[in-house]
Amino acid sequence: MLQSTKVLFLQIIKDIFKNMRYKIYFAFFLSCFIPISKAQQVLSPEAFLGYPIGTKFTPHYQIVHYFEQVAKNAPGQVKLIEYGKTNEGRPLQLAFISSAENIQQLDKIKEANLQLARMKNGNLKAEVAIVWLSYNVHGNEPSSSEAAMQTAFDLITKHSKDWLQNIVVVVDPCLNPDGRDRYVNWFNTTAGKSGNKNPYAREHDEPWPGGRVNHYYYDLNRDWAWQTQIETKERIKVYNQWMPQVHVDFHEQGINEPYYFAPAAEPMHEVITPWQRNFQTVIGKNNAKYFDANGWYYFTKERFDLFYPSYGDTYPTYNGSIGMTYEQAGHSRGGLTIIKNDGEELTLVDRVAHHTTTSLSTVEVSSKNVPALLENFGQYFAASVLGKGSEYQSYILTSADLNKLRELTDLLDKNDIKYSYISKANGNGFHYATNKIESVRLDKYTVMVSALQPKSLLAKVLLEPKSKLADTATYDITAWSLPYAYGVRAYAATTVLPVEKTTVSANQSLSSTEYAYYIPYHSLTAAKTMAALLQVGAKIYINEKEIKANNRIFDKGTILLTKKDNVKQWDKIRTVLNNPALEIIAIASGFSDNGPDMGSPDIKFIAPPRIACISGDEAQPGSAGEIWHFYEQEMNYPVTMINGNDLKATALKNFDVLILPDGNFAAFNQKERLEDLKNWIKNGGRLIAIDGAVSQLANTDWGLKFKKATEEKEEDKPKEAYENLKPYANRDREEIANYIPGAIFEVELDNTHPLAFGYEPIYYTLKQNASLLEFTKNAWNVGVIKKNKKMSGFHGYQLQEKLKDGSVLAVQNIGSGTVIYFVDNPIFRSFWQNGKMLFFNAAFLVGNNAERL
Repeated sequence: MLQSTKVLFLQIIKDIFKNMRYKIYFAFFLSCFIPISKAQQVLSPEAFLGYPIGTKFTPHYQIVHYFEQVAKNAPGQVKLIEYGKTNEGRPLQLAFISSAENIQQLDKIKEANLQLARMKNGNLKAEVAIVWLSYNVHGNEPSSSEAAMQTAFDLITKHSKDWLQNIVVVVDPCLNPDGRDRYVNWFNTTAGKSGNKNPYAREHDEPWPGGRVNHYYYDLNRDWAWQTQIETKERIKVYNQWMPQVHVDFHEQGINEPYYFAPAAEPMHEVITPWQRNFQTVIGKNNAKYFDANGWYYFTKERFDLFYPSYGDTYPTYNGSIGMTYEQAGHSRGGLTIIKNDGEELTLVDRVAHHTTTSLSTVEVSSKNVPALLENFGQYFAASVLGKGSEYQSYILTSADLNKLRELTDLLDKNDIKYSYISKANGNGFHYATNKIESVRLDKYTVMVSALQPKSLLAKVLLEPKSKLADTATYDITAWSLPYAYGVRAYAATTVLPVEKTTVSANQSLSSTEYAYYIPYHSLTAAKTMAALLQVGAKIYINEKEIKANNRIFDKGTILLTKKDNVKQWDKIRTVLNNPALEIIAIASGFSDNGPDMGSPDIKFIAPPRIACISGDEAQPGSAGEIWHFYEQEMNYPVTMINGNDLKATALKNFDVLILPDGNFAAFNQKERLEDLKNWIKNGGRLIAIDGAVSQLANTDWGLKFKKATEEKEEDKPKEAYENLKPYANRDREEIANYIPGAIFEVELDNTHPLAFGYEPIYYTLKQNASLLEFTKNAWNVGVIKKNKKMSGFHGYQLQEKLKDGSVLAVQNIGSGTVIYFVDNPIFRSFWQNGKMLFFNAAFLVGNNAERL
C-alpha cells in the first residue's frame, strides 16, 4: 500500500507542471504522505536491529548506531550529542527528545532552566520541564539499555503531540558502556542459540570481575558526587548545564524480586523537601496504575533509601530534582530467560517491557504536572540562595598546605559549589576535630563556603560534620563529611561570618645554580611529584628527622633533590617541577641550621619501587580496581596487576612491593605458597594488605592478631532468662546492633614513622568493619584508636566497646622486609582523599630503607 502511494506521488510530481488539475491531488497527497513518511523513517528497534527487542542482548555499538539513526531521521525532534568517551574508547551519548518547537529553541530552554535554578542571571521564563532518564549504570543490569531504545522510539512516534509539548526528555542510553560490553560480549559467546532457562546453566554465572563495574572496576552508581571516573566527570559537566526537574536511574536486582519504584525508603536526608517526597508518590502511583493493569508485581518505600549523596537518585535530589531509582528483576543471572524460585519464567522481554513502561509513565506524569514541577524547582533554589534548610551558614576549611585545600576545592568546582579564599574570619564555629563550639582559628590558607548560594543544600550534605539519620537501616555508608575525608581543619558556623577575601598562590624558586631543592611533603600533589621524579630517573632523598634551613622548618618526608646528582636528567626534572601549585624552596648549601645535613644517615635515598597488585578471582573487584586506578590514573606510576595463582616465588622476585586488596587469597591456605611469600618478605619484600587481606594475615602465625571483644563480666550478663526472647519482627533491628556500614573515627598517628610522613598527629578513618589489631610490641602501631572516637556516622550499640584500644595501621618487620596492615581501606572509592598519602607512603617510603625495631 505504502509503495503504491509513493509511486503515485512521484508520478504526480512529474505531471504537475503538465496539467494544472494535478495541483489538487498534489496538495492532498502532500498533506497525507509526509506524516506517514516521518513515522516510517524512524525505525523501531526491531526494524533496525533485525530482531524483536529483548530477544537478544544488543552490543553497545549497535545502541550507538540506533540512536544515530533516530537523530538522523527525526532531526526536528531529536538532538544527539557525544559528551565523552570511556577508558576503552566507547562513546557516551545523550539524546534530547522533545517537540520540534522545543528542539529548535533548546538552548533557550536550557538558559531559562539555569535561571530558574539561580545558576545564571536573566529574565527568561521557564515553561518546559526537563526529565532525565539514565540507563545501565551497572553494565550487567542490561535490560535498561534495551528499554532506552524502545522508550525513545515510543516517545517520538506516539507522544510528540502530547507529552513532548512541555517536556524535554534527556535519554542517556548507557552510562557504563565498558561494563555493558564486558557482560554482553561474555553472554553472547557463552549462551547457546537460545536462552537456557535452567538457573544452573553457565550463562547465569558471569566470571570475575563481572559487568557491573567500569574499566577500572568502579561502581559508577557510587561516584556521582565524587566524580573520580571519566564517565562520571563528563556526565556531571553536562548534568550541571541542564539541572533536570526529574531524574530516574534504571537498575536491576535479584531474579526473584518484584519491580521497585518510588517513593523511596527511609532514611531520607533532612534536606529533602516535602514536595520532593510527595511528588515521588505521585509518580509511583502513576507507575502502579500501569503495573496493576498488567498484573505485574512491585514494591515501594522499602530497601532503597535516599541518604548517601553519590547515587543516581540522591545526587539529583540534592540538586533540586525528583531523583529516583527503578529496579527490575534480572541482573547478571537473568540472561535471556530464567526460572525463578516460584517456578515462573522471567524473560528479557519482560524486563524491557517493565522498564519501558515506567520510563513512559514518568514522562507522562511529569508532563501533566509541569507548572508544579517548575514552581517547586524554582522555590527550592530561591530558598537555597537565602541559606534556608541549612543549619550552618558558613563552612571554614583551613590548612597549612595549599594543595590539600586545592584537592578539596577541585571537588567543589566539579559540583558547582562556590567558595572564596579568605585571610580573616571573625566569630565562633563548630570545630570538627573537637566537636565543640570554638573561636575560628585559621591556618596559612583558608577557604569559606557560604550557604547563601544555589548549591547550598548539596554543600550542606557534603560538608556538614554530622548527618541526621531518621533510620539506621541504611543501604550504604553513613558518613562522608569532606573535611574529614580530605584532612583539613574545619569549622561550621550558624551565621555568615565576617571575612576578608584574598587570593593565593604557591611559592616557587627554581634555577640551575642552587645546591638543592626542598619540596614540602604534606599533600598528594607532593606525592605525585615524587612519583613523577622517579619516573624520569631523578635521584631523590627524604629526611627522617626535621631540618631547619633558610629560616624555615622542613618536616620529615620532605623531598630533597640535589642539582649535582641530577645533571643528566635536569631538563626532564624541570618539566616535572614546572607546576605552579607546587611549593619549591631553593637551598644554597647542604649544611643545615639545625637537624641532619645532606650527608647524614637520616637522609634516606628513595629507590623507585616495582609494584604488583593481586587481581583476578581472589580479589574483590572494587578494591583491586581502586589500586589499579590510583597508580595509573592518579599517580601516573606503573603497577602490574597479577592473578592470585601467579603468586609464586618466581614471580615475586620481579617486584619490591606486593599489594593484597580486599579479598580471599588461596596462598594463605597453602603452606608452600605462604612460605614463599614469607621468604620473599624476609629478603626485603614489602607486603601491603587491605581489609579482608588483613583478616587472612591475622590468622597466620606471623604475629599480629585482631583485637577480641571485651569479655562480659558476670554481673553484666542478663539475669532474666526472658531477656533472650526476641520478636521475629525485630530481627532486622537485632542485626543492626552489630552493624557498621561506614562511620568516621579519629585515629592517633605516630607521624615519626615513614608510613605517616606528611600527616598531622590526627587522621580520620572510614570504618566499615569492627576490626582492630591488638597493640603489640612486635610491630609499629602507627595508627591507633585509643578510645571510641567516632566523629560521624552510625555503628551498632554492641560495637561500642570493641571499637577502641586497637590499631588500624600497623607495620611489621619480618627479616629485611616489612608488612603494612591497613585494617580500613585508605583509598575507599577514591574519594577518601586523606588516606591516599598513607597508601603511597606504604609502597614508596616504608621499608625502602627498612626501619628496624
